[in-house]
Amino acid sequence: MKIVVGILFGGKSAEHEISLLSAKNIYDAIDREKFTPVLIGIDKSGRWLLNNSEQYLLNADNPSLVSLNPNGNPVALQPEKRSLLSKDKQGSFSPVHLDVVFPILHGPFGEDGTIQGFLKLADIPFVGSGVLGSAVGMDKDVMKRLLRDAGVPIGKFIAVKSHEKFPSFEEAEAALGKPLFIKPANMGSSIGISKVNNEEEYAAAIKDAFLYDTKIIIEEFVPGREIECAVLGNEEPLASIPGEVIPSHEFYSYDAKYLDENGAALEIPAKLDEKTTKQIQQLAIKVFQTLCCEGLSRVDFFLKNNGDIIVNEINTMPGFTKISMYPKMWENSHASQDGQASQDLGISYTELITRLIELAISRFERDAKLNTTKQ
Repeated sequence: MKIVVGILFGGKSAEHEISLLSAKNIYDAIDREKFTPVLIGIDKSGRWLLNNSEQYLLNADNPSLVSLNPNGNPVALQPEKRSLLSKDKQGSFSPVHLDVVFPILHGPFGEDGTIQGFLKLADIPFVGSGVLGSAVGMDKDVMKRLLRDAGVPIGKFIAVKSHEKFPSFEEAEAALGKPLFIKPANMGSSIGISKVNNEEEYAAAIKDAFLYDTKIIIEEFVPGREIECAVLGNEEPLASIPGEVIPSHEFYSYDAKYLDENGAALEIPAKLDEKTTKQIQQLAIKVFQTLCCEGLSRVDFFLKNNGDIIVNEINTMPGFTKISMYPKMWENSHASQDGQASQDLGISYTELITRLIELAISRFERDAKLNTTKQ
């Protein structure tokens, strides 16, 4: 019997459109002999809609105009039955059973532990990190503090909440140097990020970042190559061949990632010596385990000219668009016995989806054995 996989996508965050593109790729590539996919779109107001495969996206081939079809049937989750209750146009209700959910949601309200907690309460297996790993992986301030305490090399930063007095440009420059990067603490896809060189840019960047979060971080500029590494697994995670992002824009912005096909060159594998490759892979796994992640993550690094490796951040639900690094790195990797990866046999997009679903079910079965009542 085929496993019914709910592909949950869209959402209320500013990364809504990226989620739509990721969902399309997963739906197109999922193994139909093993799985029956069910498309569950969340619109920007938070409504859950059951969509058919023919018209679930509008302008699907245009990343700048893609949108969720609003004509899907509204659904509600029935936790005790592990199913959706779908209401059709005639007002009739029918259940849709789910064996597992792939929440390909990016940013707040999807990648930050909220949907993970909801699915955990509903007793439904789901792909990706749990509540804790998702939450700390999303919050760049908490993430960096945990990594720093674990001895992981990170760049210098300052965290500021919206009700606090933020440092002047001169104070930030004295502490972190110049240029500076301003980011929302809880956001991805380079949304709300600015690179600043003077007081005027600094003030505008802080104002922009606070549009997306009540906490922002001010980071030092780390000169070096942008290296990424994919991690896959639960208790014994594997690290992929690293890849390199070579932006043609000033930095790896939202447009460079998703809208401009020439926004960055992706070099997979990255041109690294064997020692540096292994150091990055080992560090990626350490980051993954330190932050209590499971299933999948992409860890981003800066490789300085002197050979120092600096961790930038982790992404616990990386993009699955046509140009996304996570699936591309696994396509060029093969896991060896030492937990690292070598470039001799890739994991195809379809096989990667299968493995992620299997990891979700395996974790669910593991956790189901735990006592929930006092013995």
